[in-house]
Amino acid sequence: MHRFSKKPARSTPIAGFFAAMLLLIAGCDAAPEPEAATDSAILPPHARTSPDCGPRGSLVAVLYGGIETELQWPPGLLACESMLRPQGEGIRLRFEGDVGSERLVFIIALPGLEPGATASELPANVTLTVEGSGRFFSTPSLDSCWVDIISQDPMPDQEDSYWITGELFCVGPLGEINGDASIMLDHFRFTGVAAWGGA
Repeated sequence: MHRFSKKPARSTPIAGFFAAMLLLIAGCDAAPEPEAATDSAILPPHARTSPDCGPRGSLVAVLYGGIETELQWPPGLLACESMLRPQGEGIRLRFEGDVGSERLVFIIALPGLEPGATASELPANVTLTVEGSGRFFSTPSLDSCWVDIISQDPMPDQEDSYWITGELFCVGPLGEINGDASIMLDHFRFTGVAAWGGA
């Protein structure tokens, strides 16, 4: 069973100012602030896309708090994208799938990752958006979550593109930017697409 806490977001001058600042941050990508968190800013049109994540794509996770659900997104139910971060500082991974009538979008920013490399305890920024609702949740800094990259396997006939597999760990919740809720992530494992062209 899925439970979405839908407490209305506070519409205050402070909340509006914070949302505007987040859009500015998305443009300049100033770490360790939350990564881009609106649909239009998450990935620009030139981002490499694998709409169904291909035959190896998957994401499993358990969410607690403002959204309580267990995610099991296999190939065909999961959409993936990726893009390089500014100045060649790592990559962002985007995962998108449905939970009941809601569509969730995860952005995992990995500033320290390199093409084809594995990594342990790599600091990560994580953003979760409930698409079309105006609700989004984000880590406060690079100190809250980290990722173990288990593999980056070259994709056939796609230069500088890899199947990327990893596990995400968080020691604190993702706070709701314009509300009072928060979400904890647990047992978070993924395989997606990392397109490093231009790195």
